[in-house]
Amino acid sequence: MKRNIIAMAIIVTIFGCNSEKKDYASSGKAEMADSITADTLPVEKIIKTADMRFRVKDVQNTKEQLSKRIKAEGGIIAEFSIESVIQETDKIKQSADSLKEITSYRTEGYLVAKIPSEKLDEFTNVISKMAVFVNSASMKIDDQSLTYLANELKAQNRVEAIDKINEVANKKSDNVESSLYIKDDYIDKKIENRQIDNRVKFSTITLNFYQDNTVKTLVVGNDNLYDYRPAFLNRLWLSILNGWTLFLELILALANLWMLILIGVAAFFIIRYFLRKNKLAMEQATKNLVDNI
Repeated sequence: MKRNIIAMAIIVTIFGCNSEKKDYASSGKAEMADSITADTLPVEKIIKTADMRFRVKDVQNTKEQLSKRIKAEGGIIAEFSIESVIQETDKIKQSADSLKEITSYRTEGYLVAKIPSEKLDEFTNVISKMAVFVNSASMKIDDQSLTYLANELKAQNRVEAIDKINEVANKKSDNVESSLYIKDDYIDKKIENRQIDNRVKFSTITLNFYQDNTVKTLVVGNDNLYDYRPAFLNRLWLSILNGWTLFLELILALANLWMLILIGVAAFFIIRYFLRKNKLAMEQATKNLVDNI
């Protein structure tokens, strides 16, 4: 009987301990969940970006107005460019040394600005009023709250890991390398959150604007060298003079070769003399032969 009572007491004690452990574990999990929910609620981090393409009356004037407006709103211009693209060009002869150049070109502007996020909607409305008409307009909202929270929690974990490494710090290289890696990763997470904060504070807007094709007339110098030649009669007279000059130069060249001319004349007469002599000899031989017959 006593043995049965002791066994029952042991069983009750064991089940009591197990139930206490389960209650303690469940209460610990509940406290951890409450702690994460209360201390790590994500802060709202909304990033806004916008794009617009629109037509204006004058690109340069619009760029100046946009610059003033952006500065007044507390924003900055991150990038801008103005480009004129030639559509067609033609040159018409106006005089012997000048041409009228007619050019049709299209001017386009590109601007990237950072505007305080709370003023982005108002700024897009202002641009719509400046434009002749808007080709397209869009806005994108990117929620980075969870990414920001994850970076914060990871950064806290890095701090705790560094503290634990420092507690058992020694001169072993693996501890030093681990500590440096964790510190670098901690800095990366902090920088990522700084970038998110900056993008949340200032929204990026990209503007593409253009104006109607412009036709511009300009008098330029004639680059066709043929048009600068003299008239036909002048060129004919100049050619005659040039021919006479070449003839005189030829005589001068022959005068420089007088010795060769003299030798040629002498050779001509010598050859002529022998040819006549041979001809007379042949005629005499032929006559003698005929007489003998």
